[in-house]
Amino acid sequence: MNIMRYWTVSEIVESFQIKKSFLQSLENEEIICPVLKEDSQTKLFPDKEVEKLRIAKILIEEMDVNFAGVEVVLQMRKNMIEMRHQFDTILYEVSKKIQSHLKTQS
Repeated sequence: MNIMRYWTVSEIVESFQIKKSFLQSLENEEIICPVLKEDSQTKLFPDKEVEKLRIAKILIEEMDVNFAGVEVVLQMRKNMIEMRHQFDTILYEVSKKIQSHLKTQS
C-alpha cells in the first residue's frame, strides 16, 4: 500500500537546504503546488511535488537551467513516464495473448 507523505515548508527547507524564497519562487512559477491543510492555512507538499522540487533544485543549481527550462524538463519527464506506463501495459497485454496462444497450442 502506498501511503502519501506530506511535507511542511520547514521540513523541505531543512531537508533540501534551500531558502523559503526558493520554494516560494517554485510555487509562483507553478512548478510545484502545495495543498492546504483543512483546518488551517498550513501549506503541505505531497511526495510528488517534493520530487519535482528535488529535480528543479538540481536543474537550477547544478545545471544553470531557468524556471522555464525546469517546466519543460518536468513536462518531458511526465510525458516519458506516461509513455512508459503505456508501453508496459501494451507489453503486458501482448504477453497475455502469447501465453494464451501457447496454451491453446499445447
